[in-house]
Amino acid sequence: MNEITIRTAVHSDLDTLFEFEQGIIKTERPFDNTLKEGLIHYYDLEAMIGAEDVRLLVAECNGELAGSGYARIEDVKNYLKHPQHAYLGFMYVKPAFRGMGVNQMIIDGLKQWCREHNITEMRLEVYDENIGAIKAYEKTGFKRILTWMRLGLDD
Repeated sequence: MNEITIRTAVHSDLDTLFEFEQGIIKTERPFDNTLKEGLIHYYDLEAMIGAEDVRLLVAECNGELAGSGYARIEDVKNYLKHPQHAYLGFMYVKPAFRGMGVNQMIIDGLKQWCREHNITEMRLEVYDENIGAIKAYEKTGFKRILTWMRLGLDD
């Protein structure tokens, strides 16, 4: 049986993490016509590794990275009940490992890290038309609270 383990990302994971980032961007391009063409980057992955306010986790199966995700502690607006929350991002599972609970395992690891840092709220953003991702997050307990809207004046 293929056992999946969750661990903190290390610098030797960076090449694969850059591939994951491009996989996320490829998936999201159809949902967002404001993304630049060509090679772009969402994250400073190297800086995230070892950062005090970020936990970057990877899922590993038989020596192969299967997925990733991070939680970043952020201060929040002064009108919210909690002083900080964790923002989740870089949630990716390689196609060969989808449907195996990898996303849930990564989120569980991030929840644990958040609790250790007295964080009581986790938030993330997902494209409204990305139904698969929305269902995956709802399966882990996330609920929709806000819809962001845009009006492109040059579209």
